[in-house]
Amino acid sequence: MFIIKYKKIFLGISLFLVGLSLFSIFYYGLKKSIDFTGGVRISLTYTKEAPTKESLEAALQGGGYELKSFIQKESETSLVFTDIPQDKREDLLSTLSLKGVHPFVENSYVLVGPSIGSELQKQSFISIFLVSLLIILYVAFAFRSVSKPVSSWVYGSLTITTLLHDIIIPVGVFAYLGETRGAEIDSLFIVALLTILGISISDTIVIFDRIRENLKKKISDSFDVVVGKSLDQSFTRSLNTSLTVLVVLIALYVFGPSTTSNFALVLIIGVVVGTYSSLFVASPLLTIIAKRFPAKEEENNK
Repeated sequence: MFIIKYKKIFLGISLFLVGLSLFSIFYYGLKKSIDFTGGVRISLTYTKEAPTKESLEAALQGGGYELKSFIQKESETSLVFTDIPQDKREDLLSTLSLKGVHPFVENSYVLVGPSIGSELQKQSFISIFLVSLLIILYVAFAFRSVSKPVSSWVYGSLTITTLLHDIIIPVGVFAYLGETRGAEIDSLFIVALLTILGISISDTIVIFDRIRENLKKKISDSFDVVVGKSLDQSFTRSLNTSLTVLVVLIALYVFGPSTTSNFALVLIIGVVVGTYSSLFVASPLLTIIAKRFPAKEEENNK
């Protein structure tokens, strides 16, 4: 019951984080990777001593190559260039080894054209929209028989709120990281957002379903009590599930390759935010709506 008792505090925290994230998005903007803009991404591992960032940048500048980003994690080095013609590939690789002084093993060499990047960006937005729409339709259908003390459409509407909440905050964090650390939005970032939607809504539906069951059992005449007890019954399960997922994601972020570090970081933020919204945002909002916009009498008599 403590969640319902202090719901104004929890909802205030969410509003603050969403507001801060929106400010970050509009003020800093999003730094797009070559997945959306086109360019070349190279991942390599130096077999001996890796060159310093300064010496590598000097060599690339001397060769006329424009370096967009540079990430070095332990022995793995990831570089992104705005545009490299295919016939310049061998010369670029030679430059990266500083003319053979620092030999390396090439892990990957990805070339993305501008038209492909533009199409991928379009498909990403469509994917997020379709997934969100299908989730909303599913929730509205699943809770179509619920009408007391709030109409069934409220459950579907609240999924929109939690979806926006769970998407805006990770995007806002990455807008800030893009400005301060050069973090970029790529195709894996979109995959992470879609994964967050699934995890968050799954948790929210479980709690909503528990509320529906307790309403049928009529465990209390007070809707606040019903929601509070439903949260108490679901709290440990939701927390344990999220913590288990977080352990895996943190391990991936710390020990995984640099190419998946941002992907893991987005998921870590998303799982934390999604769990918070399921427990501390969606259900408390139900109690507020029940008081301010109660279902009509004919709906309550169904």
